[in-house]
Amino acid sequence: MQNTSKDSEGGLVLPTVIPVSVRMVIIQVLIAICLYVNSLMILTFFKKAVFFTNTRYIFFAHTLVCDSVYLALSDALLVMSFSRVSITGGLCIFLVVILGNLTIATPMTLTAMSLERYVAICMPLRHSELSTPMRAMYSILLIQALSSVNWIIMISIHFSAVSLKFYTNPLSCSVEQMIVFPWQRHLNSALYQLYFLVMSLVIAFTYVKIMGAARAASSERKTSTNKGLRTVILHGFQLLLCLIQFWCPLIESTVMKINMNLYIELRYFDYICFFLAARCLSPLVYGLRDRDFMVVLKYYALFGHSKVITFNMDKPNLKWRKKITCTPVG
Repeated sequence: MQNTSKDSEGGLVLPTVIPVSVRMVIIQVLIAICLYVNSLMILTFFKKAVFFTNTRYIFFAHTLVCDSVYLALSDALLVMSFSRVSITGGLCIFLVVILGNLTIATPMTLTAMSLERYVAICMPLRHSELSTPMRAMYSILLIQALSSVNWIIMISIHFSAVSLKFYTNPLSCSVEQMIVFPWQRHLNSALYQLYFLVMSLVIAFTYVKIMGAARAASSERKTSTNKGLRTVILHGFQLLLCLIQFWCPLIESTVMKINMNLYIELRYFDYICFFLAARCLSPLVYGLRDRDFMVVLKYYALFGHSKVITFNMDKPNLKWRKKITCTPVG
């Protein structure tokens, strides 16, 4: 037997396979798991100073922070929408702009991480010169600046077209509140497609170069090179999921005109597969697959029950591995 739910006007009754409340519980559980794992990894990063000197871990931590903030804010808006809670227009615009910035910042950071792997594998003698913590911080600032370009344009249009009363009036918050003119959707979509075209080309370039290096690598370096190649492939998959996010509204709007029940099911599927999954892959790509990070993560996850942990840290020089000892905290 199918359950029913009412639309926003409270009139039309629509059949759904899973009750809305059950879907909300499932989403909350998934987000809670992702946030817990991300928080544990962020704690691990800040607990060991040795990670601060490695560019790829700095980028990884930035990705974790972006994904965690994105999940928390998007979930807050989802819960408010489900509970029919209104907030002021000014606060809504602030939250939407942050979410829009993080939507671009994560795939841009993935692109930077792919470039870092390209330098480490294809230019090992210059890796220590090009890949430094200070350059990583500058890169993160550049990523945040580039991620804000689209939303600076949107805010400028919004401020020039909307009265001041909008920012104090209560409303149901969504991205649609940023749209004043119909052509803004086309501009927004065009800018996103440009971003992802450039990022896709960069990741494809790094993949081809690393694959060439893997074929020519000696047996001593082949393991490290193949691991870098798999990492770039996973980054490409994450980027694809992020790109599909911007196709979802177009597909959903078309389906809504055909079948409203199918539209509801499709939105739920898209949110789980393309929004949550894309944000929860980073721990798998770098955290759980990385032996150096994993042993420290395990140490703190088990509350320091392991007294001494020895792990290897990649170093960009002729000595490929260096011993680091983890001692108990306190």
